[in-house]
Amino acid sequence: MKRGFGSDNHSGISPEILEAIKNANVEHALAYGDDEYCKCTEELFKDLFGSQAKVYFVFNGTGANVLNIDAMCRSHHAVVCAETAHINVDECGAPQRIVGSKLLTVPTPDGKLTPDLVRTQLHGFGFEHHSQPRAISITQSTELGTLYTLEEIKALADLAHEYDMYLHMDGARLANAIVSLSKQLGREVSFKEMTTDQGVDCLSFGGTKNGLLMGESAVILNPALDVDMKYRRKQMTQLCSKMRFVAAQFEAYITTGLWRRNAEHSNAMAQLLYNGLKDMAGVKVMYPVQANGVFVQMPRDVWHDLLNEYFFYDWDEAENVVRFMCSFDTTEQDIANFIAAIKRVMER
Repeated sequence: MKRGFGSDNHSGISPEILEAIKNANVEHALAYGDDEYCKCTEELFKDLFGSQAKVYFVFNGTGANVLNIDAMCRSHHAVVCAETAHINVDECGAPQRIVGSKLLTVPTPDGKLTPDLVRTQLHGFGFEHHSQPRAISITQSTELGTLYTLEEIKALADLAHEYDMYLHMDGARLANAIVSLSKQLGREVSFKEMTTDQGVDCLSFGGTKNGLLMGESAVILNPALDVDMKYRRKQMTQLCSKMRFVAAQFEAYITTGLWRRNAEHSNAMAQLLYNGLKDMAGVKVMYPVQANGVFVQMPRDVWHDLLNEYFFYDWDEAENVVRFMCSFDTTEQDIANFIAAIKRVMER
């Protein structure tokens, strides 16, 4: 398959991750997370998110999100999220089927919830005919490539806690958000500062989109939610027997700084693509480019023809908006070739 801009899931595996898997592939180790690799990596997560943090490794991002929602909610509860949220659009109803909780979706102009937007769904408390709002779910960075500030996260956490609710963060691209916000602020922003310190109660922390082979993590930041989680994970078929190979990936990802290097690169490639498109006639960049995604509006015949050369997703076919994603292995030459292809198709 030609290297394109469809998804950061289309990229391969970082060599450092393959090496970590190889190094873990020696002798025997206890199964189901009782090995030394998992114990070591669990301590790394405490270093990242705070001593109270408890990590549960899972197979994929949907598993992490659903496990977190199951920690927060019961079947009569509801989760407030953006209409564009991954849990609403791209998880095939998994939260509803597995947990049974309802999703209360909110239209947003930029993929970001605000306290005012969330308040439109905060009613019916104590009314037995109404699903009870129990959690707010945000994505960092969002499905539209935008970024919550620290203050915006805290405001949503404060609102959730005011109503005896919880705040969940889908961090499939959290590394991209960390490096982007650090650059904006001109200082180091830590994982703990972006999550625990702002009042986030649980987190889905991913690496597959940023160089890992497979495996994600559900991180419980609020100890009150850490109830029978090992049983919940097992029931959701997310308990990996040879879990050392998931933990070994995260260990390398964290200790070598790979998470930062890969995210910095994919973000930089998105900026390079943005700079090549922002002044192009007939093309409109729809949202601020703050992570590794670029959303553009262009004539339908143009992006239809472009699909003959490159794979990407039409994000909103009605509005002719398409999504271009950059990966840790996207090169400057890839960007140059893609921009040249767009220009060539535009001129037909």
